[in-house]
Amino acid sequence: MAENDSFSEERQPYTVRLEMFEGPLDLLLHLIQKNELDITNVPISLITEQYLEYLKLMKVLNLDIAGEYLLMASTLLHIKSRMLLPASPGQEEEGGEEDPRAELVRRLLEYQRYKNAAGELERRPVLERDVFIRPVSAGGEESEEERIEVTLFELLEAFRKVLQRAKPEIVHEVFLDHITVEEKVEEILSLLQREKRSMAFHLLFPEEASRRMIIVTFLAILELVKMKLVRIFQQAPFETIRVSPV
Repeated sequence: MAENDSFSEERQPYTVRLEMFEGPLDLLLHLIQKNELDITNVPISLITEQYLEYLKLMKVLNLDIAGEYLLMASTLLHIKSRMLLPASPGQEEEGGEEDPRAELVRRLLEYQRYKNAAGELERRPVLERDVFIRPVSAGGEESEEERIEVTLFELLEAFRKVLQRAKPEIVHEVFLDHITVEEKVEEILSLLQREKRSMAFHLLFPEEASRRMIIVTFLAILELVKMKLVRIFQQAPFETIRVSPV
């Protein structure tokens, strides 16, 4: 039995739910930004392929994918199939039918506006959270590192890269790392508290870690984010993702 088969059986009871994370529109916006695409002229074949790849990655992690993700997948496939069909002679004479992507683009643009507005409100100072009085120190203080929050999908992309470097799986040999997600949560917390600073995301995964250990570690990081015990951020767009204790 291959290592990942045994892990699949062993990890079945453990499920990470995504309610606190982003939805399918966030995933589409992430893919559009990642590929530097024009939101009004999305190449539907490319986006559909990448969207389905993310769903596969979520399935590998045994994430509880909400029905809206699957509904969006079927919507993308439907749009893709409509765009592959040739226009009928009647439609060509009348100037053609509406672009099959039009409704999705409208939803994306509207959602992006709400998302940007919410981001602006979130960045405003909030009394007793960001605005407070403290004595002025005579000496200079070390400035806190700049933090740009990382989305779930950026985290999944970083996880995919870590997973690519996993040791090749050997069929008929089973190497089990006897550690649970709960134990890994405690281990990561202990490491971050001992370091007393943020750590690069990839450093939480040992170089020679097996595929199973990489998945367990990533699930533990997701649990820590859900419990609000760690923060995932970048110091600048597209820079190294870092993890720090809250």
